[in-house]
Amino acid sequence: MFDLTKRWPFGLDRKNWPNQLAWLLLGLFLLLFVDAWVSQSAQSWPDIWRQPFAFITDFGLSDWVLLPSLIVFVVSIITVRLLRPGFYKRVSWEIALVSSFIFVGVGAPGLLTNLLKRFFGRGRPSQFDESGAFSFQQFLNDWTFQSFPSGHATTAMAVAFVIGFMAPRFFSLILVVSLATGVSRIVIGMHYPTDVLAGFAIGLIGAYAVRNVYAGRRWLFANQADGSVRFRGTPNLRRAWRRRTQRARR
Repeated sequence: MFDLTKRWPFGLDRKNWPNQLAWLLLGLFLLLFVDAWVSQSAQSWPDIWRQPFAFITDFGLSDWVLLPSLIVFVVSIITVRLLRPGFYKRVSWEIALVSSFIFVGVGAPGLLTNLLKRFFGRGRPSQFDESGAFSFQQFLNDWTFQSFPSGHATTAMAVAFVIGFMAPRFFSLILVVSLATGVSRIVIGMHYPTDVLAGFAIGLIGAYAVRNVYAGRRWLFANQADGSVRFRGTPNLRRAWRRRTQRARR
């Protein structure tokens, strides 16, 4: 479905990005014609259908990703500073790289989404009866007018690709969960389809952008001669894990 070694998804590059952006904007525009209908229809589903989506929607919360990764990063960086050069110092450095990549890869797109929410100030579906699907309160607004883009959709999609870049075998599973998370935001009445699509796009492109920055510095990833980006792996961390596993079996 996705070649995760490509520098950008969907054939995106420096030359054709305006065309790709135009297609995204066209998709958002076309969705506007069914935005309210899809939102209202999904919310009218029987409760027994909506309950699974109410459960899975929390996958889009960023706290469960950002807080642990930040804590691990801080502890591992302190450890790197304290240890003498050697195997365990290299292990700590790899842990710091992985945790920082998770934190920045998910946090940076999420931060952009939160800024855009306040800039656009679109009313959530809960405001539909009072203000319609296209009501806006720019900048000075509360959560009821912070619908576009969806922060949960952004986080869910960023998580899928951040993990996928490092562990491709889990990518399909996490991507399915991420897509279901986006749908859940419509079903439980928190977002319109256009909000979710925009959130997916930001999470996707944001994760790629952070990965490419890391590759430019040869942190975890490396740019290849054919233009692809490869995960360099964490050999010292793997070796430490094997040692621990072998000791546990004795």
